[in-house]
Amino acid sequence: MGMETRTGRCHCGGVVFEVTLSGGFEQVRRCDCSLCRRKGAIMAAVPRDRLRVVEGADILRLYRWNTNTAEHHFCGRCGIYTHHRRRSNPDEYGFNLGCFDDVDLEALAPVPWVRGSSASLANDKKD
Repeated sequence: MGMETRTGRCHCGGVVFEVTLSGGFEQVRRCDCSLCRRKGAIMAAVPRDRLRVVEGADILRLYRWNTNTAEHHFCGRCGIYTHHRRRSNPDEYGFNLGCFDDVDLEALAPVPWVRGSSASLANDKKD
């Protein structure tokens, strides 16, 4: 399969990012760690070199905690989570499938759950 570039954006449109996919969205999941449970996003993942912020880098905000490995990015205007650098694999970015207007989130059901909360018991908090 060839590479495909898809464009996602936050709610207000201030942050626009591109992901380059090789065979569609991969590693589609939800996570039950303390942060992901609260944000409720359905996520997919790509290697870090396949996600690029093309607009709004200046309004992105960053949230880190615990080991400060994971980097959770969200729009400073509308608050929408766009993407994050994963603690479990810092060479990947997870990203919010809700940022893509043409993705039918209901059609993805059932979405598997990753047990980030299990890791949080061993590591104080998962990020």
